[in-house]
Amino acid sequence: MLSKVLINFFTLVFIFTGTMYAHAGPSPEQICGKWASTEKNLIIEVYRDNNNYKARIVWFNSGGSAKMMYTTVDDQNPDRSLRSRKVLGMSILKNLNYYPDKNAWEDGIVYDAKHGREWNASAYINKKGLLEVRGYWHFKCIGRTLTFKKVSDDIPELKAMRQDRILASREN
Repeated sequence: MLSKVLINFFTLVFIFTGTMYAHAGPSPEQICGKWASTEKNLIIEVYRDNNNYKARIVWFNSGGSAKMMYTTVDDQNPDRSLRSRKVLGMSILKNLNYYPDKNAWEDGIVYDAKHGREWNASAYINKKGLLEVRGYWHFKCIGRTLTFKKVSDDIPELKAMRQDRILASREN
């Protein structure tokens, strides 16, 4: 009799905790961190700001010297007062809201510094753990998707950037 009661008790505990974890779902914070484009020409940092998510550029391949990355400005911006701001560190993604039922971030705006344009944006993390950010014009079927892989601060591009900053500070 006691063994039946114990078995029933542990069965209920197992079912209850399993149900509790099944409904927990992925965390909206999983998008936060540094992400490198699969094209290996851009690293962004996604972070939470109040109730939405944003991203800024932390590294990019400027096609020239490493020094060029630090001096490249947003010269295509339609707002003339912003054309002198540096691309490095610039916010390029804003207003993403997390929707747990879709496990996606929607309703955002992505800025394309190369062309000086803003687009609607959405993002999700696919089954391979890659971040897919879609910039689109009113309809998701009219747009472009950039794919990113989560990275740590130990990757060569970020290490080289830290080294560049150290050398630059010594020159001044």
